[in-house]
Amino acid sequence: MPRPLKIVIPMAGYGTRLRPLTWSKPKPLVPLAGKTVLDYLVDMFHSVSNFEQAEFVFILGPTMGEQIQEYTSWHYPNLKVHYPIQPEMIGQSDAFWQAREFLHGSMLMAFSDTLIEIDFSFLKDEQADGIAWVKPVPDPRRFGVAEVDENGRVTRLIEKPQSMDNNLVLVGCYYFREAEELLSAIKAQKEQDLSLRGEFYLADAINILLERGFNMRTEIVDTWLDAGTIAATIETNRYLMDHGRENSAAWTDLEDSLIIPPVNLHPSAQIRKSTIGPYVSLGEGTLVENSLIEDAIIGSETVITDCKLETSLIGDRVTISGVSGKFNLGDDSQVQR
Repeated sequence: MPRPLKIVIPMAGYGTRLRPLTWSKPKPLVPLAGKTVLDYLVDMFHSVSNFEQAEFVFILGPTMGEQIQEYTSWHYPNLKVHYPIQPEMIGQSDAFWQAREFLHGSMLMAFSDTLIEIDFSFLKDEQADGIAWVKPVPDPRRFGVAEVDENGRVTRLIEKPQSMDNNLVLVGCYYFREAEELLSAIKAQKEQDLSLRGEFYLADAINILLERGFNMRTEIVDTWLDAGTIAATIETNRYLMDHGRENSAAWTDLEDSLIIPPVNLHPSAQIRKSTIGPYVSLGEGTLVENSLIEDAIIGSETVITDCKLETSLIGDRVTISGVSGKFNLGDDSQVQR
C-alpha cells in the first residue's frame, strides 16, 4: 500500500515582518479576506489526488504553537496533522530535520507565507525526483532563482543573482518524490556546516541533491501571493476580494451606511453611519460606527468609532477612536485622539 503524501508547512518563524500583530498570534493565523492565512494554505492543496489521505506536517516554533493546534483541531477535525517542534530558529533545513520522523515517501511543501494558485493533481503521475515551482519576473535580483539547462532540468538554485539572465524566481513550494533524499542532503549540509549567519537554508540542501544527480524540474506559477509582510498581506487581501472572496451583496439593506465593493464582512459585524470599502475585511463581532474605512484588514471584536482609516492592518479586540490615517495595530491595542 503506497504511503500517504506528506504536505509540510514550516511555521516556526517569529513573523517579525508582521509585527505587532504577530506578538500575540503566529503568522498563519493572521486574518486575510474573511479567513486566516492558514485556511488559504490548506485550501491550496485541495487539488492533490487523495487529499483525504494526505498527512499534514506543521512544523511549529517553541512558542504560540498551541494556537495553531487548537485552530486546526477545531476547524479541520478530519485532517491528519503532525506537529513537530523546531526549538531554535536556525533555518529552513533545520525545520525539516526536526520533522524527519514524519517525512517518508513523497512530500509536498510550501512556506507559510506562500500562497499560489496551482492544480497539484498531476503529481500522482510525476516521474521527476523533484519540482520547484517558479514564476518569471522582470527583475529577479532580490529573489532566489532556479538555473535550468537546455532540457529544462534544474542545475542549481541561486540566491539573489547578480544577473537578470535567469528570471525563474523560486516561489517557496517544492515537491520531493522521496523525502528521505532531502533529509540525506540536509544531514550532509549540517555536517559541512553550510549555513549563512547561523541559519541552514533549504536552497543549499537542494543544491547538494542536484550535485548528486537529483532530477528536478520547474513548474510555472501564474499567481503567486505573499502574506509575509504588512504591505504584501494587504495587497493579497485586495487580490482575493477581486477573485471571489467578497460578500457585499449580503449588505444591501443598510439604511445609514454605504458599502463599496469588494468587501468581506463577517455576518456578525455591525456597521453604523459609516462608509466601508473598497477592499475591507471585517472580522467576527467587530463594530464600526461613524467612520470611513478602505483598503484594510480588521480583526475580530474590534471597535472603531469616528475614524478615517486606509491601508491598515488591525488586530483583534482593538479599540480605536477619533483618528485618521494608516495604522498597524496588534491585538488588544487602544488608540484614541
